[in-house]
Amino acid sequence: MDNAIDISGESQPVQNLAARLLGEMPIYVIGVAIMALCIGLLLSQGVSPSVSGVIENARIFGMFVMILVAFDAAWQLNRNRPKSPTAFLKDRYTAQPLWNVILSGLPMMAIAIIALPFFSKMKSAIPLFNEYTWDQSFIEWDQAIFFGYDAWQVMQPVLGFPVVTAFLAFLYHIWFLLLYPGVMFFAFYRMDSTLRRQFFLTYMLSWSLIGGAMATWLASVGPVFLEPMLGNGHFNAQMAYLNAANEQIPIMTLRVQGLLLEWHGASSSGLGSGITAMPSMHCAIAFIYWLAVRHIHKGWGMFFGAFFIITWISSVHLAYHYAVDGLVSLIAVAVIWWAARYIIAAWDSVAERQATLRTNTVPAE
Repeated sequence: MDNAIDISGESQPVQNLAARLLGEMPIYVIGVAIMALCIGLLLSQGVSPSVSGVIENARIFGMFVMILVAFDAAWQLNRNRPKSPTAFLKDRYTAQPLWNVILSGLPMMAIAIIALPFFSKMKSAIPLFNEYTWDQSFIEWDQAIFFGYDAWQVMQPVLGFPVVTAFLAFLYHIWFLLLYPGVMFFAFYRMDSTLRRQFFLTYMLSWSLIGGAMATWLASVGPVFLEPMLGNGHFNAQMAYLNAANEQIPIMTLRVQGLLLEWHGASSSGLGSGITAMPSMHCAIAFIYWLAVRHIHKGWGMFFGAFFIITWISSVHLAYHYAVDGLVSLIAVAVIWWAARYIIAAWDSVAERQATLRTNTVPAE
């Protein structure tokens, strides 16, 4: 387990915090470097980055903090039934061990809060760097896999019921929780230090390499935007079904898709804006969670494995993505996850050698 939050002596919290900061240094350096690269690329296209996205991201994290604190307070009061609820909660939330945990996780949280909006801004700036030219290729790739059919057509006999579509759309929106409570969990929960760092390094590199570099290189709009943006009606039948289903039961994703199209037309570059299909960041992030959580809890690992599969299927059924978008994301994340572990191991080896060198050069008393 991660000893960075153990409290065994008066000086131990400071030592543990310093050790954790040192161990996480590659993530801070890589995160800041990629963010600087994003800012430089945006400036090269005449786009002036602002802190509005960072402020909005911090606000969302703050909202989830308040929700989690309220839930924890209610849970603890119901569980312990203290005579003085106010004194009980004061003792709980001012305890030094708790604040040591919070302080240990704040630097990683800061990187997540600051860096993600710039990755999102790069997504909305894709048309400045490359034209959307890959959709026809991905349509053909899907048809090669599914024997001449589009992936959604193969799924339609099983999923093509409004209540099923509405449920999948709801689950597709729940993915949003992985970006906030999920990140907070990995920042503050007591777990193996290597696993925590591997998760965050993979998370940062996936947003930048998969959601940024690869998305720009393989610029595509996806089935839902193919007709309104590129004038190709290949998926009109799928969109007709989704709109008809929406008349029976609300399909949450249709409203979001409409907003994305409006923001694109208005050249909006805010948090969560931007249109890109390949690769699928929904699938990428869900896959990262499966890779990490399976090492923490077997049951939750199975849950996130199923959630990843459902997210992949939903991304196709709801017309956001081609099936190959999720496949490419899976392969890319697997490579990044493998590379992240080697980067962390290399850093630990260097840090260990430096610590040994310092110890050997300190004169004996």
